[in-house]
Order: sequence, then C-alpha cells, then structure tokens
Amino acid sequence: MDYYKEIKLKLLDNEVNKKVKNYLINKSDLDTYYEVGKMLVEAGKHYGDRIIKKYSSKLTHDLGKGYSTRNLWMMIKFYYLKEKVQTLSAQMTWSHYCELVSFDDINKINYYINIVNNKNLSVRQLRERIKSNEYERLPKSTIEKILTGKKFKIKDSIKNPIIIYNHNDIEIINEITLHKLILSDIEGFMANLGEYYSFIGSEYKIKIGNRYNYIDLLLYNYKYNCFVVIELKVTELKKRTYWSNNNIYELYR
Repeated sequence: MDYYKEIKLKLLDNEVNKKVKNYLINKSDLDTYYEVGKMLVEAGKHYGDRIIKKYSSKLTHDLGKGYSTRNLWMMIKFYYLKEKVQTLSAQMTWSHYCELVSFDDINKINYYINIVNNKNLSVRQLRERIKSNEYERLPKSTIEKILTGKKFKIKDSIKNPIIIYNHNDIEIINEITLHKLILSDIEGFMANLGEYYSFIGSEYKIKIGNRYNYIDLLLYNYKYNCFVVIELKVTELKKRTYWSNNNIYELYR
C-alpha cells in the first residue's frame, strides 16, 4: 500500500470539502484527520517513526502549510483518542481536540468534552479552563456525577482550591485585605466558584437568634435557588454550635 498517496488524497479531498461544503467543514476535518492518523500509525509500523518527518516534508511541498511534523503527530494522537472515546462531538472543532489529545487520563478528556458540549465553550475558553487546572480542583465525586449525568448539589461545583487572582501582587495579611482583593474582581471570583452566581452584597447584616452577624460576601445561585454565604478567613476556621428558638446554628470564626 502506498501510504503517502492515500494520505495525500485524503487531505486533498478535505481541502476541497472546505471550499465547497462549508456546513460540513468540521465533520470533514475530524473524519479526515482520524483516517490520516490511522494510516500514519500503519505506515509507522512498516517504516518506523522517521516516516512522519518524511511525509511532513513531502506534504508541505505538495499541499502547502499545515502539515508540519507536529500536526501529523497530532493526527496520530487524535486517532488514538477517537479509539478511546468512540463518539466524536459535533460541537467540537479540530482545534478543541488539539487541546485534549495529549492527556492520558480518559476521564479528564471526557470531562472537558462534556463541558464544551454543555457550555458551548470556544477554544480559548476551553484552554483557560485547562490552564486553571479546573479538572484537578474538582472533587472526584463531582467528576463522577458529571460523567454519569447524575444530579448536582451546589457544593459539588465548588472547586478546591478556589483561585483568587492577585493582579497587583497585594500581600494578603488579614481578612480586610483579602475582602478588598475579591471585591476588586468579584465577577472573576464568582466565575471561579462556578456558574449561575449573582452578587447580593458585602458585609451583609443578618440576625441569627438575638445576635447580629455580618456576612463577608453574600451570593445567590439562581440555578439551585439558594443563597451562598461566604466567610473569609486567613487563619484556621473554628466551628461554634449553639441553640436558638429550637434550631441549631453553626458559626465559623
């Protein structure tokens, strides 16, 4: 079998599809790069890995840019990925998959495929989530729920740790400084917590029993229809439990 000839024909067909069938560009890309990756793997078994560099040089000469050694290796990785996940997402482009093909953890790959599908993430948004180690910061139980489609509770979406961006290199020495830092980028803070949050207030006054307390940050999650109370601490939290009006309350200080 002339692997180079078959690979070249596949890529030429794909270039034609890009020009005359705009609505099928994404599917054509994914199908083509999968088939090319498969043939490159087979060619490598016969001629060794050096064939990738040789084919890259010839394809670049015959077809132009876009067929570097790196890109051909990406097609090989995409072939192996497709064999693992079975079904390709129609919402994900080749550029989306290029962000995922280097991961060894199939659950991690499926997690990001899932959120791209559900949140319609752009490649840039997907890259940002990967860069922030979103997958690694979620509890294993949450990842399992996402992958199996189980129902969520609000606490499931909260990442650990929560990233607070300190663009001005402010030294956090007390709760007041931390409070101001979060308020300076409250939208970014809420986005880091998860989705569907809205900001209610800062230093929000609330009465519990006969005592008044001030909530550092009060948010509302409109998907789960509940308030989210945030108490900021730079030291270890200590829990205090007491009774009032036949109810149990827990305060962290």
